[in-house]
Amino acid sequence: MSTPAAIRFRGVAAGWHDHAIWEHVDVEVRPGEFVAVLGPNGVGKSTFVKIVLGLVAPTAGEVRVLDVAPGAANRRIGYVPQRRNFDASVRVRGIDIVRLGLDGDRWGVPLPLPWTRARRREEDARVRRAIETVGASAFAERPIGEISGGEQQRLLIAQALVRDPELLVLDEPLDSLDLPSQAAIAALLGRICAEDGVTVLLVAHNVNPILAYLDRVVYLAHGGAASGTPAEVITAATLSRLYDTPMEVLHTADGHVVVVGQPEAPHGDAHAHLLR
Repeated sequence: MSTPAAIRFRGVAAGWHDHAIWEHVDVEVRPGEFVAVLGPNGVGKSTFVKIVLGLVAPTAGEVRVLDVAPGAANRRIGYVPQRRNFDASVRVRGIDIVRLGLDGDRWGVPLPLPWTRARRREEDARVRRAIETVGASAFAERPIGEISGGEQQRLLIAQALVRDPELLVLDEPLDSLDLPSQAAIAALLGRICAEDGVTVLLVAHNVNPILAYLDRVVYLAHGGAASGTPAEVITAATLSRLYDTPMEVLHTADGHVVVVGQPEAPHGDAHAHLLR
């Protein structure tokens, strides 16, 4: 028997009341794949993620996540929401931020019983392992407000990994990072996917830092979607169809993708995810 898809959308639509964001979306993400959700601002990329997590119900179609209904397997999913900046005055250590991935939903102080000591040792080992996985051991003991944005993002990814998830969902994790940090985080996620077999679903504006690691993309635009490998989707023919206007896709000498064409789009930055 074939392995169930990590994420499957069949004829899915999303919207509010009588306003459709997108519809007729068919997507299949296989276990162990690295998949990016692309598109301009305002096309419903974050809504796509919320449907995967069971936070928003689709208005039509069928969704399965880890072979169950959305939300039913969230303990098997690591989630990194849109990046938040930590103020320089925040004194909470990075290691404590990571630990919240294990016990942030519990209240009170653990009792010093033998079984809780054993559990604490096990949790300590899991936290340290997640920190080592993301290469954050050198700064995990420092206050998170004192470290760089790229270092903060590594710790937030460690927080999402601490329960050993099967699926890692990240909403614009490269946003506001400088180019070296974007490249480092992209390489980290590619390694986690390839070496640990974790399925990665990442929302991005700029496809170029992650392009080398992607198995497939989901491109949302003008109420529809295209899904497939980057070579299949990021083409003049596909984007012209999605935007209903002529588009051109160029490939630079350093392997980057540039889209030429300016259809009118929300917030005026339809191709920021490809041009940067």
